[in-house]
This record gives sequence, C-alpha cells and structure tokens, in this order.
Amino acid sequence: MATCIHVGESDALHARARAFVTAFERGAPMPESFDALASDLARFQGKHVSGYARLAAARGVDLASVRRAIDAPAVPTDAFKLARVSAFPEEQTKVTFRTSGTTVGQRGEHHFRTTATYDCGAVAFAKAVLLAELQAPLPVLVVGPSPAEMPDSSLTHMIELFVRTFGLPATAAQTYFVQGEVIDLAAFDERVARLLAEGREGALVLGTSFAFVHLLDALGEDTFRLPSGSRVMQTGGFKGRSREVDSDVLRRDIARAFDLDEADVRSEYGMTELSSQFYDLPTPAGRVYVEPPWARVVPVDPETLAPVAAGDVGIARIEDLANVDSAFAIVTADRVRRVEGGFQLLGRLPGAAPRGCSIAIDELLA
Repeated sequence: MATCIHVGESDALHARARAFVTAFERGAPMPESFDALASDLARFQGKHVSGYARLAAARGVDLASVRRAIDAPAVPTDAFKLARVSAFPEEQTKVTFRTSGTTVGQRGEHHFRTTATYDCGAVAFAKAVLLAELQAPLPVLVVGPSPAEMPDSSLTHMIELFVRTFGLPATAAQTYFVQGEVIDLAAFDERVARLLAEGREGALVLGTSFAFVHLLDALGEDTFRLPSGSRVMQTGGFKGRSREVDSDVLRRDIARAFDLDEADVRSEYGMTELSSQFYDLPTPAGRVYVEPPWARVVPVDPETLAPVAAGDVGIARIEDLANVDSAFAIVTADRVRRVEGGFQLLGRLPGAAPRGCSIAIDELLA
C-alpha cells in the first residue's frame, strides 16, 4: 500500500519531468535522456503502483535492470476502469479525472496528488504549437462545458487552464457557450460581433468535436467570421455517440464556418489516462501529430505489444514522463503510424479490446 514515505521520491521525479518542460521553453538541450527518467519512473511505479510489479514479472521484466523506456511494460487504458492505478493512497488525492460517461460501464479514473507537472507541460506545449504565431493574451471562446458543469474532466481542466493562462479577462458567460449540452448560438454570435467591432486581432476557439458538429448543424450555410489571425482547437472523438464525422470533413467545415484557413484548425489528441497532449500540424505529407520532448508514441502489435516495423500501423503505446504517480507507459486501442516528424492517428481498432491489452490487464490484476 502506498504511504506518505515516498512523497519526496515522487516530488523529485516530478521535478525531473518539469525540467524537460523548462528546457523546451528555453530552447535548451534536455536535462537528461528520455530513457533515464523513464527507467526510474518504471522502478518507482513498480514499488508503489499496485499491480505494476506483477505485470512486469508476468512479462519477465526485471524493473531494476530496465534502461530503456520501451523495455518496461505498458498499462492498458482499460485498467484505469478496473483498479486504482496510483502510487499514493486515496487520502492524498488532489483531483480525480474521469473518462467520458457516454459509454456503458465503469468510467476510468486517473488520480493526481499534484497537477503542477500536468499544468506546466500543457501550457508550454500549447503555447509553442497551438498558439504558434499568436500573441497572448487574446480572447478565448469555448464551445464546450465549463468546469462547473464537468469538474472531473481532464479536458475541461486543460481548457480552463488555457482560458486562465492565455485569455483576456472575461466572464464565464463571455467564455463558455455550452450548458447542459446545449450551444448558446446567440451568445456566441454576440461575443464574436463584439470582438470584430473592437477591432481585435486574433481569437482562440476551443471545443469538442461533437459540440462543433452541433454548432455546424445550427449554422447551416451561415458563417461566423472570426477576427483575423484566429485559431481553432478541436478535440475529443465520438466514442459512445450515435453520429461520427470524418476528421478531415470536420476540419474543412469548421474552417468554412469561421472563415479560416484549414491550417488554423488544429486537432488535439489526449486522454484522461495521460498528463501530456499532442497536436496535429499541416505538412506536405498531410496532417501529422507532434509530440513534446517528454512524451513518445510508439506503434505496437495488438497481440504481442512489441513495436512494429518502421512505417507499419500498430496500436498506440504512449510513454509520458509527466505521468509520475500512475503509469508512465500506457497502451490504447488507437491505431497509429509513425511518419516523418511525428505520427498519424488512424482511428480505433474495431471490435473488442486488443488481445495483448486483455492479457496485460489480467496480469496486472492477477
């Protein structure tokens, strides 16, 4: 059972993870190798996260001898629904993020003793990639619920963090335009019109894919011309929803509705079980998701969970050095392929959980 005794060890690991963020912000070399910190995280989690040592032993991995991140086993995201994946006891929990309630069954839970590492990494990478060429502070409009409506959502936490960090002072009514899953189109229209009347240069619109679909339905052929130099971040899939829209089609329609270039509509890829995020960027080869230096996405075989050959499609093993107190490596059912500069996201693996993930869950919970 986790106790207060190792808080100092956890704090030291958090400090090392945040040192990656600081170096990134300064344009300086990373303070140590990715594998060095990942290996120490694997050993720490083997000692303090219930079940992780069992998973390693079942895979024949001696955590004391691990020297590369890829050599440590990854925890399937479904494990967060079935067990407490945490290096500290419940009484030390500051916040718990839960997966979407749109699917049937248990919601996954990711517990945090501190969000300091999560927050500094999210802000630094968003500033560098999502807000590149934009000048903060700027107006931020959210096509999604407020933290008061969804206090246990990691996405809402991240968006509220961006509102506080990058946004101009504004009331909640001037910022959040979804309440009870209903979009206040009139209030959104009024806010945009006022920004244009004030001659604002640039605005940041943050929203979920499903909310944007409803906004586009409500708009029809009408448009909302945003201030010049604006940018849109859309995030979240359609898990558990009755309707899906192709990501390329959604991006094109958002760009048309807001009178933007498609390059200024950017997708964020993250999940409750992570502490880091990824953003897609336009490249000559198409849209590519990029990683911060403190996270990696490795395509692995759904059966063996071993890395696939370069250029092949696999499911995503995500190594996140900011996940200090849970699982630094997780594996998902999302299909990915490495390409020059990052990775492509190719949708969910159809059907039941990948066999390799199911076996890993059994080993972790045995």
